[in-house]
Amino acid sequence: MSHDTLLLGQTLTFDGSPFDQGPGAARHVTHGGVLIRDGRILETGDGAALRAAYPAARIENHGDALLCAGFIDAHVHYPQTAIIASWGKRLIDWLNSYTFPEEMRFADPAYAAEIAGRYLDLTTANGTTTVCSYCTIHPGSVDALMTAAQARGQRVLAGKTCMDRNAPDGLLDTAQSAYDDSKALIDRWHGQDRLSYVITPRFSPTSTPDQLSALGALWAEYPDLLMQTHLSEQTDEIAWVKSLYPTARDYLDTYEMHGLLGAGGLYGHAIHLEPREIDRLAEVGAALIHCPTSNTFIGSGLFDMAGMVAAGQRVGLATDTGGGSSFSMLRTMAAAYEIAQLRGTPLHPSQLIWLATAGSAQALRIDQHVGTLAPGKEADIIALDLASTPAIEQRAAQATDIWEALFPTIMMGDDRAIKAVWIGGRACEQA
Repeated sequence: MSHDTLLLGQTLTFDGSPFDQGPGAARHVTHGGVLIRDGRILETGDGAALRAAYPAARIENHGDALLCAGFIDAHVHYPQTAIIASWGKRLIDWLNSYTFPEEMRFADPAYAAEIAGRYLDLTTANGTTTVCSYCTIHPGSVDALMTAAQARGQRVLAGKTCMDRNAPDGLLDTAQSAYDDSKALIDRWHGQDRLSYVITPRFSPTSTPDQLSALGALWAEYPDLLMQTHLSEQTDEIAWVKSLYPTARDYLDTYEMHGLLGAGGLYGHAIHLEPREIDRLAEVGAALIHCPTSNTFIGSGLFDMAGMVAAGQRVGLATDTGGGSSFSMLRTMAAAYEIAQLRGTPLHPSQLIWLATAGSAQALRIDQHVGTLAPGKEADIIALDLASTPAIEQRAAQATDIWEALFPTIMMGDDRAIKAVWIGGRACEQA
């Protein structure tokens, strides 16, 4: 027998993109409800009407809190949890000073398990219900995150990071072992419960052409999988790529020539793109993942959201922890707003919350499962307190619509704004 749960509060969901349709793409109900059955959303609508239609449902009344889809973080490095907010480096020095020494520790399965659990606890407390993560070169680092996610009933996408040059000896695999390990992990984890495997070359500077070709061949064998990597994050990185791949037309071509450009490609950062790269990415339907707190924290540059959307790009939003300086998608939305302001193209609150939910779901090609409160979707839901601090409360009190009420939480909110979290319809105690 099914047990229905009816969540009451304000509801916010989308039936289109506010980049295409403006705020009218959103559906806001002041006294709304979300009915959950067997881990999925059965119905969303007027709270009183749902209460009358399902009199046996268990009621959870969240008052004025805003019920929306859980946040989806489209590009993270869970192994960098312990080194988040490390001072003063740009990309290449960041990797050598902080990232690589920390990732060496993931040879220890117990340490990987500890950080995987800590990471998912931290992100859940911030309202993030789905992540797409890089692991380390150690297959056990994938096992640790997938095991932790499976125990939580959580939708997680992740892959073994592959590197066979320009990294410490303890973090190097080979073209063959990257292929073999990745294939074994696909067989072990992909499609288990709510888990997806992502083919993961870190970026062109840390892979030989042979390794990129091997991973391109693997992707051709599993064309429905996603592939994640980094692209054009910093100008000195681009110069390094040019020196390593002198025959490539541009940075994107280092992937394209090895079979690593496609509709399921996730290209992190993508700040300093050439016109050809923009055209090709749009042509194949790949996704660009915007990581605004990371881009400011390590001094990478200002992502051109307006230009990329106008060019027809699919764009997701991400913390990029630990190069990103926060586990919070609220803080990430605020940073995306600030970067857009610096480019002279401010983002509307509807666009920001869409990017953190439905937009990232589309980028990860999981929008058939999560990202909105639509019937049939998995019940990954959060309740946002729109008056979580005195400063936010006094500003929200003057709001004349939902966007004025939500925007102070986007700009100033933190984990205190996360009143409740449900993953697969189950309330999470961590939040």
